[in-house]
Amino acid sequence: MKRPGRAGLGSLAALWLLVLGSLLGLWTGLQREQEQTAEQERRFPEGTAGRRLPQEQRGWERGSTGASAPDRRSTGQGESRGAQKTFRALLTLPAAGDRGEPLEGPEQPAEPGQSSQPEPRQRHNLEPGSRERLAQEAPADPASPVQGGIFWSRALEQQVPPGFDAEQTALWLETARAARVASLERGGCGRSSNRLARLSDGSRACVRYGINPEQIQGEALSYRLAELLGIQQRLPPMTLALVEARGRQWGQVRDELRGSHWAEGAVVSLTQWVDNLTDVVAPAPWRSEAGSGRRLQPLAAGELGGLTQSQLVELVQWTDLILFDYLTANFDRLVSNLFSLQWDPRVMHRATSNLHRAPNGGLVFIDNEAGLVHGYRLLSMWDKYNEPLLRSVCIFREATAQRVRDLHRLQNAASELLRLYRTHEPLSGRLGFLSEQQAQLLQGRIDFVHKHILHCKAMATSL
Repeated sequence: MKRPGRAGLGSLAALWLLVLGSLLGLWTGLQREQEQTAEQERRFPEGTAGRRLPQEQRGWERGSTGASAPDRRSTGQGESRGAQKTFRALLTLPAAGDRGEPLEGPEQPAEPGQSSQPEPRQRHNLEPGSRERLAQEAPADPASPVQGGIFWSRALEQQVPPGFDAEQTALWLETARAARVASLERGGCGRSSNRLARLSDGSRACVRYGINPEQIQGEALSYRLAELLGIQQRLPPMTLALVEARGRQWGQVRDELRGSHWAEGAVVSLTQWVDNLTDVVAPAPWRSEAGSGRRLQPLAAGELGGLTQSQLVELVQWTDLILFDYLTANFDRLVSNLFSLQWDPRVMHRATSNLHRAPNGGLVFIDNEAGLVHGYRLLSMWDKYNEPLLRSVCIFREATAQRVRDLHRLQNAASELLRLYRTHEPLSGRLGFLSEQQAQLLQGRIDFVHKHILHCKAMATSL
């Protein structure tokens, strides 16, 4: 009796072991499948595959749909101050013939009490009669933003907020050159050697004193190059002034001049002050790619799906900006953010240096003193950032591309720039012009941009 009972119990135990083994195998398979699914979801969010250009469009900018980008209110027209500004000591590398030692150390931190929360945007115009910023957030027709494969459509360009009116610019320049400086104040215009001037007519201007003369020269020449390219409306009106403590223009602020440590006879730049400027964060096409450590990919017509009208309008202005910064070799704007990625992986989500938004929504390119002269001297350091940025753009304003094509065809970029500079800047002779080598560099960069536009055209045609 006992032997059969033991055999029966053994068979029953073996059966239970078989069932438990099957259950364990089934549970292991389900666990592995769940892990694989989680990995797929981690690698390709929302079920998509590969790069998604508008990946971060929900957090584009204040004023767009979705959450606000982590930028902050601008205090004026000085350089944007953020974690990326730790690179700025490199801006003051001395050149031969500098005016002695630099007047300052690294960039000062943001002012105490400055809010990091977006403030309500004031709804008034940059210029009388200008239009308010677009608030259309419905996705645009994907067939309409681009014409000819690589040019922004005329209908879209007409939606870009107007910049500085040519007639009002000419009037401001004439007034600023004749006005007396009534007071000089610290703060609001960038580094500590600069001043905010109140002129005798009640208007205000940023007075920039370069650490060396080539920075003021670069500011003046960049302004005229923008005119040559047809994008000067995006830059505040700027002119040069000669510092003479006993002269008519500066006589009322003789004591302030003594405290500024400016050299007698120095040439400074006067730039029109614009109220209520706010910071700007790079759009998602550059922010997401640069932040991921991957190479920037060309912004082409096929990449615009799902973008809103206001986002497209902003991209029109950004493509002009990147082309302009490449031609001038300006490293003190988006390039400075790219450089700072090595120690700040979130820097592309912060304010872009020397770029602001006017109350009507248009972009304002300020403080271009790193362009042309200073930038050309440091090409070996910064072109590894500037060139990929240019290649990341394959859509252009047709008028800008036409200016580039003409300058390439005629091979006269430097001579045309010199003509504008001498015609419209009374103090041009005080600072001089580009050297022969710098003039050749400018023409070479014009030719490179033209070649890049042709490449984009060929790529668009082959699709």
